[in-house]
Amino acid sequence: MMIDTVLFDMGGTLEDIFTDDESREASAREVLRILKEKGIAVSDDPASAQKKLADGWDRYAAYRGPTDRELKPEEIWGQYVLTDFGLDQETVAPFAEELAHMWEVTYYHRTLRPRVAEMLAGLKDMGMKLGVISNTASLYQVFDILEEYGIRDYFQDVTLSSVTGYRKPDKNIFMVSLNQVRSDPSTCAYVGDTVSRDVIGPQRMGFGMTFHINSKLTKCKDVDVPKEIRATYEIDDIYQVYAILRDLEKEQHKAV
Repeated sequence: MMIDTVLFDMGGTLEDIFTDDESREASAREVLRILKEKGIAVSDDPASAQKKLADGWDRYAAYRGPTDRELKPEEIWGQYVLTDFGLDQETVAPFAEELAHMWEVTYYHRTLRPRVAEMLAGLKDMGMKLGVISNTASLYQVFDILEEYGIRDYFQDVTLSSVTGYRKPDKNIFMVSLNQVRSDPSTCAYVGDTVSRDVIGPQRMGFGMTFHINSKLTKCKDVDVPKEIRATYEIDDIYQVYAILRDLEKEQHKAV
């Protein structure tokens, strides 16, 4: 089996990601700051805002969880996240993406995993097509952070749930990416940190290979995943994606 395309999850895979009390409080403060900046008066302090925001995200999670659908930022914030503040979609729409982008980079601590750039360079030298498929509630944040990390140019395609309206493991988000990179699923490898999204989804699509790397999100996102579902490779260092594919290619050349 010849792999010619490697597609990656973003948060938890290319980057380490986690949330804590500090980030949760900071994101609530930022929401209050943005609302004040837009001339919207709310009486909440950060603690009460944090509770309302958590409840709002829980409501949205209850919608998107069973459906694997992603709404647009104005719908997420206007119909779910900020309704306890007395706000609606029409009010929130002009600055919804500002809220969405802020939330992704403030609620979560994000850092690029070690040796990602070296891995991508190695795969590119092998002639691999590269792409990202990410579940995200922001339209532009993934593009921006790939630029900040200095790795945007490695990827022929970046496919986002916020743009497609479909969340992994729904087949449609994978189909969009496959059409963008013009690859057959049998020649694709997918790399991700959750079995429930990043292994089940590609395997259903007939991907030739899956890599699973643990992150701080893995356990909380992989509740009730059947034990028989396993990735082709379990890795603990993202650089192993390149090393494994390089070694497989060498073996295939020897066999010819």
